[in-house]
Amino acid sequence: MIKNSFDIFFAILLLLILGIPLLIIWIITSIDTKSNGFFFQTRIGQYGKPFTIYKLQTMHPQNKTISKWGRFLRKSKWDEVPQLFNILNGEMSFVGPRPDIPGYYDCLEGEARKILELKPGLTSEASIKYADEENLLNQQQNPLEYNDKVIFPDKVKMNLEYYYKRSILVDLQTIVKTIFRA
Repeated sequence: MIKNSFDIFFAILLLLILGIPLLIIWIITSIDTKSNGFFFQTRIGQYGKPFTIYKLQTMHPQNKTISKWGRFLRKSKWDEVPQLFNILNGEMSFVGPRPDIPGYYDCLEGEARKILELKPGLTSEASIKYADEENLLNQQQNPLEYNDKVIFPDKVKMNLEYYYKRSILVDLQTIVKTIFRA
Protein backbone atom coordinates (compact mmCIF):
# COMPACT_ATOMS: atom_id res chain seq x y z
CA MET A 1 0.00 0.00 0.00
CA ILE A 2 2.79 2.44 0.91
CA LYS A 3 4.76 1.50 -2.22
CA ASN A 4 1.70 2.04 -4.42
CA SER A 5 0.95 5.44 -2.84
CA PHE A 6 4.62 6.41 -3.19
CA ASP A 7 4.59 5.42 -6.87
CA ILE A 8 1.41 7.35 -7.69
CA PHE A 9 2.43 10.47 -5.76
CA PHE A 10 5.89 10.70 -7.30
CA ALA A 11 4.71 9.80 -10.81
CA ILE A 12 2.24 12.71 -10.68
CA LEU A 13 4.85 15.02 -9.17
CA LEU A 14 7.44 14.14 -11.82
CA LEU A 15 4.92 14.53 -14.63
CA LEU A 16 4.07 18.00 -13.32
CA ILE A 17 7.76 18.92 -13.15
CA LEU A 18 8.82 17.22 -16.40
CA GLY A 19 5.62 17.76 -18.39
CA ILE A 20 6.73 20.79 -20.42
CA PRO A 21 10.25 19.45 -21.14
CA LEU A 22 8.71 16.08 -22.05
CA LEU A 23 6.32 17.78 -24.48
CA ILE A 24 9.22 19.64 -26.15
CA ILE A 25 11.34 16.47 -26.29
CA TRP A 26 8.39 14.53 -27.73
CA ILE A 27 7.97 17.15 -30.51
CA ILE A 28 11.69 16.99 -31.36
CA THR A 29 11.53 13.18 -31.28
CA SER A 30 8.52 13.14 -33.60
CA ILE A 31 10.35 15.37 -36.09
CA ASP A 32 13.61 13.42 -35.77
CA THR A 33 12.03 9.99 -36.28
CA LYS A 34 9.31 11.16 -38.68
CA SER A 35 6.81 9.27 -36.51
CA ASN A 36 4.37 9.93 -33.69
CA GLY A 37 7.41 10.05 -31.38
CA PHE A 38 6.34 7.15 -29.19
CA PHE A 39 7.44 3.53 -29.05
CA PHE A 40 5.01 0.92 -27.77
CA GLN A 41 6.03 -2.65 -27.02
CA THR A 42 4.52 -5.63 -25.26
CA ARG A 43 6.36 -6.50 -22.07
CA ILE A 44 5.71 -9.01 -19.32
CA GLY A 45 4.31 -7.50 -16.15
CA GLN A 46 3.24 -8.58 -12.71
CA TYR A 47 1.97 -12.18 -12.52
CA GLY A 48 3.19 -12.72 -16.11
CA LYS A 49 0.47 -10.47 -17.53
CA PRO A 50 1.50 -8.71 -20.76
CA PHE A 51 1.19 -4.93 -20.91
CA THR A 52 2.21 -2.17 -23.30
CA ILE A 53 5.25 -0.18 -22.24
CA TYR A 54 5.54 3.48 -23.29
CA LYS A 55 8.82 5.00 -24.41
CA LEU A 56 10.00 7.77 -26.68
CA GLN A 57 11.03 6.56 -30.13
CA THR A 58 14.82 6.45 -30.53
CA MET A 59 15.03 4.65 -33.86
CA HIS A 60 13.90 5.67 -37.29
CA PRO A 61 10.98 3.27 -37.92
CA GLN A 62 11.85 2.90 -41.62
CA ASN A 63 15.51 1.88 -41.40
CA LYS A 64 15.78 0.81 -37.73
CA THR A 65 18.83 2.97 -37.05
CA ILE A 66 19.29 4.96 -33.87
CA SER A 67 19.56 8.68 -34.55
CA LYS A 68 21.95 11.03 -32.73
CA TRP A 69 18.91 12.40 -30.94
CA GLY A 70 17.87 8.84 -30.09
CA ARG A 71 21.31 8.13 -28.62
CA PHE A 72 20.93 11.24 -26.46
CA LEU A 73 17.49 10.08 -25.31
CA ARG A 74 18.82 6.64 -24.40
CA LYS A 75 21.94 7.93 -22.66
CA SER A 76 19.99 10.53 -20.67
CA LYS A 77 17.11 8.07 -20.04
CA TRP A 78 14.57 10.60 -21.34
CA ASP A 79 13.21 7.81 -23.54
CA GLU A 80 12.01 6.12 -20.33
CA VAL A 81 10.05 9.10 -18.91
CA PRO A 82 6.73 8.09 -20.57
CA GLN A 83 6.81 5.01 -18.32
CA LEU A 84 5.52 7.33 -15.60
CA PHE A 85 2.17 6.74 -17.32
CA ASN A 86 2.72 2.98 -16.90
CA ILE A 87 3.18 3.67 -13.19
CA LEU A 88 -0.06 5.69 -13.06
CA ASN A 89 -1.82 2.82 -14.87
CA GLY A 90 -0.65 0.47 -12.09
CA GLU A 91 1.43 -1.61 -14.55
CA MET A 92 4.82 -0.55 -13.19
CA SER A 93 6.53 0.75 -10.09
CA PHE A 94 9.56 2.99 -9.62
CA VAL A 95 11.63 0.04 -8.36
CA GLY A 96 11.28 -3.54 -9.51
CA PRO A 97 12.63 -5.85 -12.19
CA ARG A 98 12.85 -4.10 -15.55
CA PRO A 99 10.05 -5.48 -17.73
CA ASP A 100 11.27 -7.75 -20.50
CA ILE A 101 9.82 -8.94 -23.76
CA PRO A 102 7.87 -12.23 -23.81
CA GLY A 103 10.12 -15.28 -23.66
CA TYR A 104 12.14 -14.36 -20.59
CA TYR A 105 10.43 -13.63 -17.25
CA ASP A 106 7.27 -15.44 -18.31
CA CYS A 107 9.37 -18.59 -18.87
CA LEU A 108 10.99 -18.65 -15.43
CA GLU A 109 10.65 -21.80 -13.38
CA GLY A 110 10.76 -22.75 -9.71
CA GLU A 111 11.69 -20.16 -7.12
CA ALA A 112 12.64 -17.65 -9.84
CA ARG A 113 8.93 -17.31 -10.71
CA LYS A 114 8.55 -15.30 -7.48
CA ILE A 115 9.91 -12.38 -9.51
CA LEU A 116 6.59 -12.33 -11.40
CA GLU A 117 4.84 -11.37 -8.14
CA LEU A 118 6.60 -8.00 -8.37
CA LYS A 119 5.52 -5.07 -10.49
CA PRO A 120 8.15 -4.24 -13.09
CA GLY A 121 10.10 -1.10 -12.30
CA LEU A 122 11.74 1.89 -13.91
CA THR A 123 14.92 0.92 -12.10
CA SER A 124 16.50 -1.91 -10.15
CA GLU A 125 19.91 -3.03 -8.93
CA ALA A 126 20.13 -5.12 -12.11
CA SER A 127 19.35 -2.15 -14.36
CA ILE A 128 21.99 -0.10 -12.55
CA LYS A 129 24.59 -2.87 -12.99
CA TYR A 130 23.66 -3.30 -16.67
CA ALA A 131 23.07 0.37 -17.49
CA ASP A 132 25.47 -0.04 -20.42
CA GLU A 133 23.98 -3.39 -21.51
CA GLU A 134 23.61 -2.39 -25.15
CA ASN A 135 27.34 -1.65 -25.49
CA LEU A 136 28.24 -4.79 -23.53
CA LEU A 137 26.15 -6.90 -25.91
CA ASN A 138 27.64 -5.16 -28.97
CA GLN A 139 31.09 -6.34 -27.85
CA GLN A 140 30.04 -10.02 -27.90
CA GLN A 141 30.41 -12.39 -30.83
CA ASN A 142 26.98 -13.82 -30.07
CA PRO A 143 25.00 -11.14 -28.18
CA LEU A 144 21.81 -13.19 -27.80
CA GLU A 145 23.68 -16.17 -26.36
CA TYR A 146 25.62 -13.89 -23.99
CA ASN A 147 22.38 -12.29 -22.83
CA ASP A 148 20.67 -15.63 -22.33
CA LYS A 149 23.59 -17.35 -20.56
CA VAL A 150 25.22 -14.50 -18.62
CA ILE A 151 23.20 -11.29 -18.30
CA PHE A 152 19.65 -12.61 -17.92
CA PRO A 153 20.54 -15.24 -15.28
CA ASP A 154 22.43 -12.56 -13.31
CA LYS A 155 19.42 -10.24 -13.53
CA VAL A 156 17.16 -13.06 -12.31
CA LYS A 157 19.49 -13.63 -9.35
CA MET A 158 19.56 -9.92 -8.49
CA ASN A 159 15.79 -9.52 -8.89
CA LEU A 160 15.18 -12.56 -6.68
CA GLU A 161 17.41 -10.97 -4.02
CA TYR A 162 15.27 -7.83 -4.30
CA TYR A 163 12.12 -9.95 -3.90
CA TYR A 164 13.32 -11.14 -0.49
CA LYS A 165 14.73 -7.85 0.82
CA ARG A 166 12.31 -5.34 -0.72
CA SER A 167 11.14 -2.43 1.42
CA ILE A 168 10.53 1.26 0.98
CA LEU A 169 14.05 1.89 2.33
CA VAL A 170 15.61 -0.47 -0.25
CA ASP A 171 13.54 1.25 -2.95
CA LEU A 172 14.75 4.69 -1.86
CA GLN A 173 18.38 3.48 -1.84
CA THR A 174 17.94 2.09 -5.36
CA ILE A 175 16.39 5.34 -6.60
CA VAL A 176 19.27 7.37 -5.11
CA LYS A 177 21.83 5.02 -6.73
CA THR A 178 20.02 5.39 -10.05
CA ILE A 179 20.02 9.20 -9.86
CA PHE A 180 23.71 9.40 -9.02
CA ARG A 181 24.60 6.81 -11.68
CA ALA A 182 23.02 8.96 -14.39
